[in-house]
Amino acid sequence: MARRLGGRRIRRRPEPAMTQAPRDPPARVVAPRLGMTALLLALPVAGLVVLLAVPDWDVRWQHHPAHFWLVLGAAALSMALAYATGTAARRRNDARVFLVSLAFLAAAGFLGLHALATPGVLLEGSNAGFALATPVGLLVAAVFAAASSTDLAGGRAQSVMRRSGTIRGVLIAVMVLWGVASVTGLAPLDDPAPPERASGPLVWLAVVALLLYLFAVVQYLRLPSHPGSVTLLMAMAAAFVLLAEASVAVALGRNWHASWWEWHLLMLAAFALVAVSAHRQWYEERFAGLYLGDTAKGMRELSVLFADLQGFTSFSERTRPQDVSEMLNEYFTVAIPPVVTQYGGTVDRLVGDAIMVTFNRDGDQPDHARRAAAAALAIQEATATVAARNPGWPRFRVGVNTGEVAVGILGTAGGRTFTVIGDTVNLAARLESAAPVGGVLIGAETARQLPGARTERVEGLEVKGKTGVVEAYRLLGL
Repeated sequence: MARRLGGRRIRRRPEPAMTQAPRDPPARVVAPRLGMTALLLALPVAGLVVLLAVPDWDVRWQHHPAHFWLVLGAAALSMALAYATGTAARRRNDARVFLVSLAFLAAAGFLGLHALATPGVLLEGSNAGFALATPVGLLVAAVFAAASSTDLAGGRAQSVMRRSGTIRGVLIAVMVLWGVASVTGLAPLDDPAPPERASGPLVWLAVVALLLYLFAVVQYLRLPSHPGSVTLLMAMAAAFVLLAEASVAVALGRNWHASWWEWHLLMLAAFALVAVSAHRQWYEERFAGLYLGDTAKGMRELSVLFADLQGFTSFSERTRPQDVSEMLNEYFTVAIPPVVTQYGGTVDRLVGDAIMVTFNRDGDQPDHARRAAAAALAIQEATATVAARNPGWPRFRVGVNTGEVAVGILGTAGGRTFTVIGDTVNLAARLESAAPVGGVLIGAETARQLPGARTERVEGLEVKGKTGVVEAYRLLGL
């Protein structure tokens, strides 16, 4: 479909499709699941009580290779979760997911140190540093788990993310120093006789960790859920229960006995539970269930940039597909880096010859309108050079609009994405369709946020879906 505007044929863009958000299980299904889950989670505690009450059942099995690989495997799984959640936290600037990633990182680091405590790996025997690594790691992980369950709305979340690099760096430094002190035998971690089970240090570490994990469990069960979040929130709560039980087993279990092996398996089960639950989520947003409310379904003022090639369809009709692909790659190679690297835009999607970019999606770019406008001019400047070398190639048109949009998750388990929705987005697409070839058309609000910019008003502009004339300007420079 096409229409004429000012003597030019304007190709219409299809209306953005709204996808239905995933639904959580109904209450009549969740309640029985909760009961069964609670029963299963109580079994390890019951087993530990039985083993401690009946010492003859607490059989001894001292197998160093099994211990090393079991602990190392649990540490590796926890590290993989730390990396995955850390990546998601950076992409979405989400404080809760970031704190969860630190919980996994702490558990992984100290578990790795405990694996090295296996006799014959680094030292012939154990010492306090290696023996205390696990309970200390569980405690540090509990601190971050509890922190992730607190109210992180608004300024608190932004404060955490501003300091995210420092917080992560301090945690890594502490684990490295602990490992060095344990290996070199520095005080106070040089005691060749590590604390016995049920001794003061282990009991206090276990008690504090237990309380923090239980606090996190209660808070996670009370968190307001957004569509599709219940499954992962429940998995996290169950994992915290298992880690709480592991903290108790560390303090009370007898070395190389079944009660001691139990906490190794509990930690492995906790990490595996989260990993399996996340794996079953749609790959593009595996940890969306943990997102803060402002991340999953927030409202924000931002600027949206659309760009596509005028005459792309006719060019594709007379050109080999591989040549079309080569043309698009060459254009996007020069167009995308300045948008993302220089001006901080986020590429929302690439659809054929079209690109959609958002600015201020994380709420950290108060100058988003100027960034978007500068990126639009940079796209035209960079792609003009490419077009000059390739006569006959189509040229870009760019539209920019500023306003309030809904930011968050759309889709179901079979296709989930993080995007922006609203009239601001639709108008940006319409402005791009009406923009001159090689030029930039901006909306009224964008123009108002660009004092001193050189613009030229477009008179009598009408676009699909809007009643009456739309106020728009051609951007000539900043």
